[in-house]
Formats: sequence, C-alpha cells, structure tokens
Amino acid sequence: MKIAIVASEGAPYIKSGGLGDVMEALPSALARIPGNEVVLILPYYNKIKHDPNRKVEQLKYFNVQLGWREQYCGVMKLCDRDDGVQVLFIDNDYYFGNRTGAIYGDGDDCERYAFFSKACLDTLDALGFYPDVIQCNDWQTALVPIYLSASYHHRFPYTKCMYTIHNIEYQGWAPGNFFDDVLGLPWHFRNRLDMNNSVNLMKGAIETCHMLTTVSQTYSRELMYPYYAHGLDGVIANAAWKLTGITNGIDCNTFNPETDPNLPAHYNADTLGEGKAVCKVRLQEEVGLPVDPDTPLMVMVTRLAGHKGLDLLCYIARRLLWEEKCQLLILGTGEYQYEHFFRELSEEFPDRVAAKITFNLGLAARIYAGGDIYLMPSKSEPCGLSQMNAMRYGTVPVVHATGGLKDTVPPCDENGEGGLGFTFQSYNGDDFYATVKRCLSLYNRDRDAFRALQERDMRQDFSWDKPAARYMELFHQMLGK
Repeated sequence: MKIAIVASEGAPYIKSGGLGDVMEALPSALARIPGNEVVLILPYYNKIKHDPNRKVEQLKYFNVQLGWREQYCGVMKLCDRDDGVQVLFIDNDYYFGNRTGAIYGDGDDCERYAFFSKACLDTLDALGFYPDVIQCNDWQTALVPIYLSASYHHRFPYTKCMYTIHNIEYQGWAPGNFFDDVLGLPWHFRNRLDMNNSVNLMKGAIETCHMLTTVSQTYSRELMYPYYAHGLDGVIANAAWKLTGITNGIDCNTFNPETDPNLPAHYNADTLGEGKAVCKVRLQEEVGLPVDPDTPLMVMVTRLAGHKGLDLLCYIARRLLWEEKCQLLILGTGEYQYEHFFRELSEEFPDRVAAKITFNLGLAARIYAGGDIYLMPSKSEPCGLSQMNAMRYGTVPVVHATGGLKDTVPPCDENGEGGLGFTFQSYNGDDFYATVKRCLSLYNRDRDAFRALQERDMRQDFSWDKPAARYMELFHQMLGK
C-alpha cells in the first residue's frame, strides 16, 4: 500500500510536542509492514535546513498557486534515512526558512500551512507518487482533505484521506476573508469552513475527510461533549459515523531502561529492584534531595500549563507534604504562575521538593527511571505519552481518568491489584489528593505489592506495532478492501 503522511513536525528533525513523537514512530511502524511504501512530508524549517547532520538533495521545484499569489516550492529528499520511510521536506524560505524561535505562533500561521498543505499535494503529483491513503494531522494539515476534495480529485481519483486530531484545542482560525484571499477554493466549500463568521480549518477537514481519527478511544467519545470539544462537538457528532480512536504507542527502543544511555544503571522487569534503586539514589543526588531509598519520590515531567492539572497539584501540594513523608520532583517549563509556585515550594520545603524549571531530555529519562510515583492529573489528555514512558521505567502512574490516560492506565485497587495505576474520575483536588494518598499507602505498607505493580507496568506492550496494525485496518476499510 502507498501511504503519504503529512505533518507540521516530526522528530528527530523538528518537534514541539507529542505530535513530533508520533511522527517519528508511526511512519517507521507502518514501513515495517510488508508491502507498504511510506512517504513522510514535513516543512523545511530553518532549524532543519541549517542542521549539518541532515543530508538532503533537491528532487523538484515549482510554483504553488495560493489564492492570487504564486509561491516557490522546493522538494528536498532526506538521504540518510534507513528504515524504509522516504522523508520529503517542503522548502520555502518565506514561510519556513526565515523564521526564528518556535515552530508556531506567527501571525500568518494559517497562510503558512495552507501553502504547505497545497504544496504537499502538488509534490505528490510532481513526483508521480499517487498514494492509496494520505494521513494528515491536526489543524496545520487540515487543508489537505479539503483541497483533495475540492481541487485535486481529478489528479488523485483513488486516494482516500484520513484526518487525525491530536489536540482539538488548536483548530486553525482565520478571518472570513481568508477564504477568498488565500485559499482559492470553490465557493460552495465556504460553508464547510465557515464558523462564527470566521474560517475554521479543522471544521473543514472533519467534514471533507474520508475517515476521522483521534489518538485514543476515550478521547474520540469525549469529543462529542462541549467540555472537551472547544466548540466543535456538533461537527464531531455529525461525523461520528467515520470517527475512530487509535491509542498512540511509544518508541520502546528510545524509552528502554535496559539500554537508555542517560541512566546510571540499567534494568528490566526482572532486575527492577536493584537497578531502579541505583537510579533513585543518583537522581536524588543530582537534584539536591536527601538520599533516602525508603521515602517515596513523586515525579512529574510536563509542560507547566493549566490543562496538565497543575492547579490540582498546587491545591494539594502543601497539605500532602505536611501529612505524608514523601518527596516531589518537577521538571518542565511553561506558564509563569506555575514556574513561580514550584520554585517557591522548593524554597519552602528544600529537603522535600526539587523544581527544575528547564528542558532536559537526559534528566527526564533519569526522572522516569528514578521516580516511584508519576503524577499526571491532566484536565484533558487526548492520549498522553508520559504515563506510558513512566510505566516503561517502572514508575507507577497516578492519573485523572480522561482521554488516553483512561485507556492506558486501568485502575488498580488499594492493594495494587487489577490494574496498572491509581486513577480518579472527577477533576477536583480532593479526589486527586485521596488517590495520591492511596498510592502512597500501598508504597509504605506493602512494598512487595507495590513492586509487583511496577513489574506489571514494565511488562506492558506500549509499542507502535498494535496501533500501526489498527491504522492498516482502517486504511483497508477506507479503500474497501
């Protein structure tokens, strides 16, 4: 099967969040399936263009018509990928090459990714690669199914398009005149993109794609409700007939406590006790916490943003530290109010709390390995990868039962049996507090049962093999095979 995957970011080339991780692992997993030919298309950002480790060659160049304007497009092919995935970069200095700082956030983002979406289709046509399926991701590639339906169906008569929502909070809003000025679409497509007298790119993709997916089964159901859907609940409900959730996996080669080069000791589920104990002691030393193997170490690696449940942690933190013998370690950057709170908390409890307000992948791996309990009280979480990373390293998750957290962390009882972690249902601080207390209680009163839970977590299969197989099932379903 010929598969084209289109995204605005993809590790290891460029990444701002979970989408980048998915775009690193999913194409590889699909390419490992016999008979598949996989092409991944990404923007040729300045960071990629000037990375000396990336060897590329130009395959084509042409102009892309975007409304009344014509824009140059260069098609660059990565030369050193060896997993069967052909990686193409869309080159245009005006939209991608001359930008600095973050990937997103410029005032012309909608125009940038309108160009990218149309350029991807022109690229596939210019190369003579007519895919059976195009899989596109989030609002930045929302125009792919729209253009495919409106303007490119004669060039790709047999191609089907899957649109995947990774986070519905970001939808691609533009002023109403964007439709005429930039998109150049037939007039009868306007109602598909129109929302509140503005253009909503995600709405258009939902209505025009052949199949709609999200990154977990629970999240696909949650999107039917206004609380989660950010205004698109009605649009999602009308598309429920083509909506499916596929829970993401993680890269089990990268996140592997047996081989991770960032760890001071390696271990697996059978050698958990000795190896993880070394990692915990070294981690306590590294972050400046008192070395105490018997004190439960609660950890969190996260963006410091409100929807990650940090308001709940701020609400319970002091009470928890006053009442329980425990340590807390936070790694991340983000909103000032949370950075300030955790810095202040670490000053108030210097022997109990460490706040590392930074971005450090090596330290993140050592936190996954050295922690005992992983806190993830997210208000909403389309899928979430951190809880799976934590379990891979034998760190027991405490999570809010929402989205992918509900799918990947079935609840265990007070004895650590019947599930993979501790969960709470309603989003409030007292329920979170009680759930953390239950987890700490198991750690303190029955270390053998806690160890058995850790081992069970480590033995789970969170690889991309199962999700990739599910994607293939849906691809065949779209194609009527």
